[in-house]
Amino acid sequence: MHFATARTNARRVLEAFRAARVGEYDFAPSVGYGYGDRGRDTLNAVFASALGCEAALVRQQIASGTHAISLALWGVLRPGGELLVATGEPYDTLQSVLGLRATPRSFAEWGITTRLLDLAEGLDPQQLRAALSARTQAVLFQRSRGYHDRPALLPQDLLPALLELRKAGVVSLVDNCYGEFVAEEEPAADLLIGSLTKNPGGGLALGGGYVAGRKELVEAVADRLTAPGLGADVGSFPAGKRSLFQGLFLAPHAVAEALAVADYAAAFAKSLGYHVDPLPLSERGDIVQVLRFGAKEPLLRFARALQEHSPVESSARPEPAELPGYPDPVLMAGGTFVAGASLELSMDAPLRAPYAGYLQGGISSAYGVEILRQAFLAAEQ
Repeated sequence: MHFATARTNARRVLEAFRAARVGEYDFAPSVGYGYGDRGRDTLNAVFASALGCEAALVRQQIASGTHAISLALWGVLRPGGELLVATGEPYDTLQSVLGLRATPRSFAEWGITTRLLDLAEGLDPQQLRAALSARTQAVLFQRSRGYHDRPALLPQDLLPALLELRKAGVVSLVDNCYGEFVAEEEPAADLLIGSLTKNPGGGLALGGGYVAGRKELVEAVADRLTAPGLGADVGSFPAGKRSLFQGLFLAPHAVAEALAVADYAAAFAKSLGYHVDPLPLSERGDIVQVLRFGAKEPLLRFARALQEHSPVESSARPEPAELPGYPDPVLMAGGTFVAGASLELSMDAPLRAPYAGYLQGGISSAYGVEILRQAFLAAEQ
């Protein structure tokens, strides 16, 4: 199932490369202002086409998925406006951006308010339309579950709500993190937002993020990244762009491998008596597999066993730590070649009930299955 989807997605990625006439020159580094960087513009065009969008902004200067979402929201929201989050409480790090937690320089300081809808309200077109006010400038959907007990969303789950917002003339944004190339199409939103160390980086991107969608909105976001009037025409790539092009090229296959690893993890954990979500071989909206341990100690044992059997930093011992933007200590495990790369096999877990571990990635099912087999066995000893 996953590899049939990968073949469909590989066709659209390949067509995007061919349509943009990608050449060796496009991989070259650029420095300074980055004026005339043809490869940068070609990279944007390839991403836009592969994601089914008019335009894209792809930059290594975007530090994370939260940074990309923040940029997109600053690009479309204006003082005195309102943002609706249609999928309930957003991911922990985004709450500071939106002013849901008292944080300096958040949207709250600009008179931009945020209102949360529950998942049913946000996906039902009629309820969503009724929730719009004269101040509503944009609606944000979080495709992945974050740390919440709900399924990840597929593009078809979002489509009725997105079409309703289009009729209403309200900008729709989808946080697409962990969801790219899981299905045979991407959500039909005005803006799609994601991180290159997750799915679209194919395991090769060393950092970065993207915003893709309607051309005029992408231009507005580019002005926030650089400066009004400069937009996407500046910004250099001193290390070149080869890994970003090649990572996107490999992404459909890498995502299929990660989904196979998630199915294996779900089946193994379920056989040990753990509650898992999604169940093995279920339809998936993202690459994340939830393992609920029910208590702190088994979660710690598994995280340390996963780290011990990883290829990088296998001698490190994961410990819960305070991290910027998170209200609870977070446990992170997984020896990845790119620090924090979620498409590689890793796990993070906020230290709070029900003590769930959020496993993601595995760009090689052969390695992922072997690492998880050893980690599960070691954790049970």
